Formats: sequence, C-alpha cells, structure tokens
Amino acid sequence: MYPEYLVTPMREELTRVGFEELKDADAVNKAIKSEGTVFVMVNSVCGCAAANARPAARMASANEKHPDRLVTVFAGMEREAVDAARNLMLPYPPSSPSMALFKDGKLVHIIERHQIEGRPAQMIADNLIGAFEEYC
Repeated sequence: MYPEYLVTPMREELTRVGFEELKDADAVNKAIKSEGTVFVMVNSVCGCAAANARPAARMASANEKHPDRLVTVFAGMEREAVDAARNLMLPYPPSSPSMALFKDGKLVHIIERHQIEGRPAQMIADNLIGAFEEYC
C-alpha cells in the first residue's frame, strides 16, 4: 500500500473528469455487471500510468460517444476492488495499469500494460475511442 497523500493526485486526475472510484468488491461487481457500458481503469503509480494511461483515459472519456459509466480502481491501494475487477477481466492476466470496456457485464475490449508502455497517450486514446464507437 502506498501513502494516501502520494496517490491522491493520481486519483484526482481521473475523478475530476468524471471517473467514479470503486473501493470494494461489491461496488466493482455492481458497476461492471450492470446494464450498459462501463469503462474500467486500473490505475497505478507507475510512470506509464502517469505518462500514458491516465492521459489516454481522460482523452477518450471526453469523446462524444463514451461509456455510460467511467470507473476506476487503484492497484496497490484497494486490493479487494482491484482483485474483483481483475477477476472480471479473465482470462487476461493481472496488469497495472490496464483499461477494460464492459457491455452488459461482458468484457468487450481490454488494453493491458504491455499495450500501454512506450505508446503515446493519443495512440492509446484512439484505440479506446474506436472501442467506444463500436460498443457504446
């Protein structure tokens, strides 16, 4: 676990643009298994989250066509929530950061850490926007 003062600014990068923080398994299951589209960002303290993932998530969420809900869990902080989200992302292995789009409770698109590292935020956002256009 990281000190809360360290992760607060990283959380706020997403919550100030409309992401809802999910802090326990029940909240994760209710959100992801709900009707409609849900975009889940597994946030992280790593450099690729700061430089690539969070900026991409913010850019994509500003697209005209976007998911019904934007939610986030924070790896290294709320273990129960992160484990629940990752369980719903199976068969993909745990990855931080990562991003997933669910439609009516089913995983329809995922971006894993290896697809985030070394890629510009705009490229990742374009990938997400393509998924939003298709599924939302």
